[in-house]
This record gives sequence, structure tokens and C-alpha cells, in this order.
Amino acid sequence: MKLSVICPIYNEEKYIVPFLDSVLQQDFSHDDMEVLLVDGMSRDRTRQVISQYIAKYPFLRLLDNPERTAPCAMNVGIKEAKGEVIIRLDAHALYPFNYFSTLVTRLYQLNADNIGCVLNTDVLNKTPKTLAIREVLSNRFGVGNSSFRTGVTSACEVDTVPFGCWRREVFQKYGFYDKRLVRNQDIELNKRIKRGGGHIFIIPDISCTYLARETFKALAKNNYGNGKWNILTVYYTKYFSSLSVRHFIPLAFVLSLLLPVVLMPINLWFGVLSLMSLGAYLVTLGGVSFTIWKTKRLNVFYLLMSFLTLHLSYGWGSLMGIFKVVGLKIQGK
Repeated sequence: MKLSVICPIYNEEKYIVPFLDSVLQQDFSHDDMEVLLVDGMSRDRTRQVISQYIAKYPFLRLLDNPERTAPCAMNVGIKEAKGEVIIRLDAHALYPFNYFSTLVTRLYQLNADNIGCVLNTDVLNKTPKTLAIREVLSNRFGVGNSSFRTGVTSACEVDTVPFGCWRREVFQKYGFYDKRLVRNQDIELNKRIKRGGGHIFIIPDISCTYLARETFKALAKNNYGNGKWNILTVYYTKYFSSLSVRHFIPLAFVLSLLLPVVLMPINLWFGVLSLMSLGAYLVTLGGVSFTIWKTKRLNVFYLLMSFLTLHLSYGWGSLMGIFKVVGLKIQGK
């Protein structure tokens, strides 16, 4: 059986070496797989580093993605892939030696349309700030109750998994990635599979490690984009069910702060509602951060800043997504 591994990449100089090393350490036979690195025309040294690896390992291939988005990269890779099974990887992650073999085995055992595992969060450089960011991105208060982040004890059906492992015919049956979606393309594809009667499983057998952003600026930029594309995903797909309720909680929080302030000219008491929402959030934030400090001795200030950055940037991004949708409707797009 042939396995095709696809990884969208762009300016991954910082992460590409540990990523490729974790791929090369897989116990899956190199003769039975190909690794397609689909690059959005990187401007750093990513392509040069990959070229050095390709010279040693011919099952690695570099493909161009002039559109520079992840869904277009995946579609390029799927069309080029020769394997009966396709796995998606992310260059910001590390994978255990039996990652490929376990996913392929369990894919057939469970007769799944897509299968994945728990996603652990870590950082390359460990400092008080990055450790706080890592903790927030693994905490229920930070990211909600997604099973692929909080963990499972047995194989179970879910709405979505990080990355993915599919039999090739899944894309013939349910379609390719929606190239309009700069973000959330994996979630949308999985929701489409579920609506079509497909089965998606998460397994406890293995886990992979996602390497998070390490600055508040990078954290804010990433989650602003996530929040914005939550709204645009619903708009383009016409399915609210393309996402889950947890994806819209930061928007509700930001609106609870802003709307009462906008309404204050009508009645000053509206401002009290905004203060109540902020107060409730800060009390909860303080309690969660104190608990983390008490159990893990992480820096409280960095924890507070990480939570605030994550929630506010995500919610603000969703609000900007609403304005973007209004603009698209006005333009008739």
C-alpha cells in the first residue's frame, strides 16, 4: 500500500528541520510512501533547507503553491498524490515515530472516513512567557472543550480532528478542500464529511505535538485570523454547522463589552452591563490563572496576558469578519 503525506508550508525556516526529522524517524517504510511539501513560495531559507533533504531522501518532493493558502496547497498535493491513503501534516508540529503506521492501521480497523489523534501543545523555546502561552492554548478556559485538545481515553466519533488521515476515495466522494477558506478548511471539510454520512474518529493510541507561537503579537495575529475566518467560513459555506458554538464565544464576549457602550447615549445604565461582563470575565480569569500558578508555578502576569490576548484578538477578529461579510453583501459577492 502506498501512503502520500502532504504538508502545506510557507516561511517555515524556524520549524522545518525538527519537522522533517520527525518525518524521517517514522517506522513506515520509506519505499511505500511519498512526502509532498507544498510551498507557498517561501521567502526565507525553507526551500534551500528542503532541497538539502531531498538530495538525501528522494521520497521527499517539493511542489509549488502560487496561491499561498493551505486549502490550495492541499488540493495541489491531493491531485499529485499517488497513495491509496493520504495524511495531512503541519510543519509547526512534531510526530511520534509510529504516527503514520498507527493512523493507517486504525483508519482501516475503524472503517473511518477520517481519523486523527490528540494534539498536545508545546513551544520550541521555553521561557516564562512561552510556557504561559503554551498552557493557555491547552486550557479549557483558553480553547474550549475540543476533544482533540483535552484528550480521549478510547476511540470515539467526533466532528473534527487536527490534520487528518483519509483513504483517497474520500475526496472523490465528498470533494476537495474549499479554496475560499484561508482558515478553518479542515473543520469545514470534516463537517462536510459528517453531513454526508461519513465517520470521523479520534484515537488515544498516539498524539502529536503542535509548536505554538511564542510572542503575544504572533498569538494575536493568528487568533485574529481564526476569529475572522469563523465568520467568513459560515458566510461562504452557508452552513452555521460548519463550525461549533465554542468558536463564537469570544465574539459574544467582545460584543458584551462593546454593545452596551454604544447604547450608553440612550441610557447610561447600559454601561453597567459592560462593566458587569468585564468584571465577571476578570474574576474568572484571575481564578483560573491563580489555580494554574498554584499547581504549575507559571508566571501569573504572562498567564493573564496570554488569556486576554487570545480571547480579545479572536473575538475582535470575528467582529471584523462580520463587517467583512456586510461589505461582501453590499458588493454582491
